[in-house]
Amino acid sequence: MGSSDRLFNRERTIHDILGAGLVADVILWRRKNVTVGILLVTLAAWVVFERSGYTLLSLVSSVFLLLLAILFLWAKSAAILNRPAPPLPELHLSEEKVNEVAAMIRTHVNTFLSVSQDIALGKDSRLFFKVAAYLWLISLVGGFTDFLTLGYIGLVMVLTVPALYERYEDHIDKYCIMGGDEGDWLL
Repeated sequence: MGSSDRLFNRERTIHDILGAGLVADVILWRRKNVTVGILLVTLAAWVVFERSGYTLLSLVSSVFLLLLAILFLWAKSAAILNRPAPPLPELHLSEEKVNEVAAMIRTHVNTFLSVSQDIALGKDSRLFFKVAAYLWLISLVGGFTDFLTLGYIGLVMVLTVPALYERYEDHIDKYCIMGGDEGDWLL
């Protein structure tokens, strides 16, 4: 199959497009145990959250409260019993790392703001309609489900659609190109 017979006239494989590393292997089910493990753990978490009524924020807060209480009681009892205090690592952020992260965030935020300004000022009508359509779609989907369920559905899609496409890409490409008026809309 030549490059012109492929969807979007691409020449690279799906594995290469996804980065050709561990993440690509997991998404394309080349490490089946890891992929199945991720799906099962997230399914279990989703079921627990749905059945218990907990939210992610309330669960994280409860876990941190429990951890803090255990460490506090351990430290107080260690002082009374002349035992060593709980071993805690030295937590410290270097100024260099904070500046690197801040510079990276600043660059991305400035790019986002520049694009947003172009859209708001009408300089890129096509991008405006794309963004408006995506926001409307997100609003529509958000009205039907909660964030946790949407996240789980998204994960399942990320772990199935690329793998299915890779497996049947010759057939999918052929039918998409045939259905798209000889591929004119795919360029």
